[in-house]
Amino acid sequence: MLRIQIPGKEVLLIENFIFDYNGTIATDGKISENIKERLEQLSQHVNIYVATADTYGNAKAECDKYGLNVKILTNRETKKAKCEFVKELNPQNTVCIGNGYNDIDMLSCAILSIGIFADEGIYAGILNKCDIIVNSIENGLDLFLKPNRLVALLRD
Repeated sequence: MLRIQIPGKEVLLIENFIFDYNGTIATDGKISENIKERLEQLSQHVNIYVATADTYGNAKAECDKYGLNVKILTNRETKKAKCEFVKELNPQNTVCIGNGYNDIDMLSCAILSIGIFADEGIYAGILNKCDIIVNSIENGLDLFLKPNRLVALLRD
């Protein structure tokens, strides 16, 4: 568990991270090697999950390389299914990170939500659903590996 004190706010007790796949931890269906170390460091403290509609059909194979728990959501209601997954884990201790239309509900129900505006862009409709927007998954992960960055963004 990660315990992060934000001045003027309640302590964040984070047990779970749910990542969208494409546009978040993967570009064009592939996970970059440069995030492996960060994911490994983070996984020492929290449970890491990937929730995806699997656009490229290779998410499980890619996630298996990194030891990530993947949940393939193949129904037509991916947006709702992602939110239900957050609720199963407990929204009060789950951070969600995504970039697309089907991430809106997931980002809305998590204790902390981060939008990734990287190579594949970001769906404009999620901007008001995110607590934080970053320009890369590396910077998003570093908010928790170097928590003073998170504190500086969210402090009262």
